[in-house]
Amino acid sequence: MPIVFHKPDNHATLLGELAALCRGGLKPADGRASVTPSGLAALDAALPEGGWPRGAITELIPDTCGIGEIGLLLPALAALSQAGQPLAWVAPPYLPCALGLAQGGIELMQLLLVAARDDREALWAAEQALRCPSFGAVLLWPAAPTDRSVRRLQLAAETSGSIGFLFRPPAAAAAPSPAALRLRLHPRREGLEVQIIKARGGRPHAVVVHPAAATGG
Repeated sequence: MPIVFHKPDNHATLLGELAALCRGGLKPADGRASVTPSGLAALDAALPEGGWPRGAITELIPDTCGIGEIGLLLPALAALSQAGQPLAWVAPPYLPCALGLAQGGIELMQLLLVAARDDREALWAAEQALRCPSFGAVLLWPAAPTDRSVRRLQLAAETSGSIGFLFRPPAAAAAPSPAALRLRLHPRREGLEVQIIKARGGRPHAVVVHPAAATGG
């Protein structure tokens, strides 16, 4: 199945698409857990409260693009999409493989891909998606987001309870960020080293996980 990009240069059209997904998606019940399990036992054991924080932005800072960062998210994204919660991918650096995502358990009908001409458009689209409570997760690849823009995304996620994943280059690790959780990712022979450099209710440390070793989802 091909994946089609939606372009935010026509804001009205994209807002209409988001509104339709919000209406069609399943709104999480009140009192839901504050995290979504990653589906990776070693990672859940290391993350505060045992999973990806809801109502928050998580920054993923890989050494380079394509070292397994999507695999790290795949079990949780699959579980969210199978539960009827849409996923938004905004300004990804490459066109995802539909077959690979489907084999990973993602329901492609729940996937919205958004192309953007610049960071302004990408950040606007991500913020709109994060404000929709029926969205399970929003993934964003901005070129150079400001602290103010990350704070706006954080507030949007807090409003809806959605999960935001913000992919950033290695240089971003040295600078502070309003994001609730920040992870530095390093490839290792035995798996992917996840270095927690910031976490609410946690402390900096590292763990090696194998993205293929999902515990469920």
